[in-house]
Amino acid sequence: MTEARVIPLHTESNRTEPARKQAARKSRAQAARSGVRREPARTGVRSSMSTTSSAPASAQQPSPVPAQAPAPRNGAPPAAPRSIPLPGGITGPGTGEELSPVRVVRRPAVAPEQPEPVPAQTTASELEEKLASLLGFLRRRLTGDYHVDEFGFDSEFADHIVMPLLRPLYEHWFRVETIGMSNVPTTGGALLVANHSGTLPVDAMMTTVALRDHHPTGRHLRMLGADLLFRTPMLGSISRKAGHTLACNPDAERLLNSDELVGVWPEGYKGVGKPFKDRYKLQRFGRGGFVSAAMRAGVPIIPCSIVGAEEIYPLIGDLKPLARLFGLPYFPITPTFPLLGPLGAVPLPSKWYIEFGEPIRTDRYTAAEADDPMLVFNITDQVRETIQQTLYRLLSQRRNAFTG
Repeated sequence: MTEARVIPLHTESNRTEPARKQAARKSRAQAARSGVRREPARTGVRSSMSTTSSAPASAQQPSPVPAQAPAPRNGAPPAAPRSIPLPGGITGPGTGEELSPVRVVRRPAVAPEQPEPVPAQTTASELEEKLASLLGFLRRRLTGDYHVDEFGFDSEFADHIVMPLLRPLYEHWFRVETIGMSNVPTTGGALLVANHSGTLPVDAMMTTVALRDHHPTGRHLRMLGADLLFRTPMLGSISRKAGHTLACNPDAERLLNSDELVGVWPEGYKGVGKPFKDRYKLQRFGRGGFVSAAMRAGVPIIPCSIVGAEEIYPLIGDLKPLARLFGLPYFPITPTFPLLGPLGAVPLPSKWYIEFGEPIRTDRYTAAEADDPMLVFNITDQVRETIQQTLYRLLSQRRNAFTG
């Protein structure tokens, strides 16, 4: 029987191979902790006798590259000499076999700027001012301490009684928009000439509110009215206090020479009482008495075009027998009046536009030229044509009578 051959299992290569693998794993772990990208591990045959290796691992392990400390941010020294920044705001120590528990650094959330609350005292102060103004107005009315001019105009009465009643119609019902307000002079006399329409003279009242509330100096409009206005009980007295006066040349010239803003609607009853089918077609401007008054006073004429008033009371008929019975120029029949009774007096909520045109100068004419009928007619026709063309332009830009 032959002698059995003994083969040594732990050769030098077998003893050093597991040590090299172990050293490589430690090197890769150290590189991962140092922030160096780790190469994918190579697969190999794992020896079942690696545990019997007697070669020291430190003999085959390469020296690890020391990790460099991160550069300080904003000039501040790092929190720890071996702190290694990791992505996402996570930091961990660079020593030891395992990473210590990480800490997430969160930036404080910046709260959005909130608008400063409006103090409640503002509203309270406004109410106090209005209440004080009202009490002062009542005190002056009771004591008689208020001024009325030679025409009966009471500015306090107009501002505290008339204007507050008209403003809701102006702002919320008709939603009036003004154009060319800068063409109305801030001081001095001027004559405003406008088209007339709407069955009732609401257009004149809305023009008054526009100039008082939206003109840079808040001018009062001194309107020239027909004699029927002042013959009506109560209405005549209120009109006088609101600043209206009789439409005659002497009164108009006195107001213009007193640096007042005077308004006139030269179409008269023919304009305000025309049928709905003739809407926005200007009627004759009379004999041009307003032009001669402006020429004698040497004040500019402001053409004014009003769109929207024709639709508030569409005039579809006129009962002339009733008009003669009550002494009226016409007795209107509208889609709502007299069918709905008092409710028929509520105007339809049409959208309004009031445009003030460029002034027409009259100061270059002498007082003698104001008596020239041909010259007066030419200026009257110029004013009328300017208003008519402006009406056509505003109507072409309007899409709907009630929405604008």
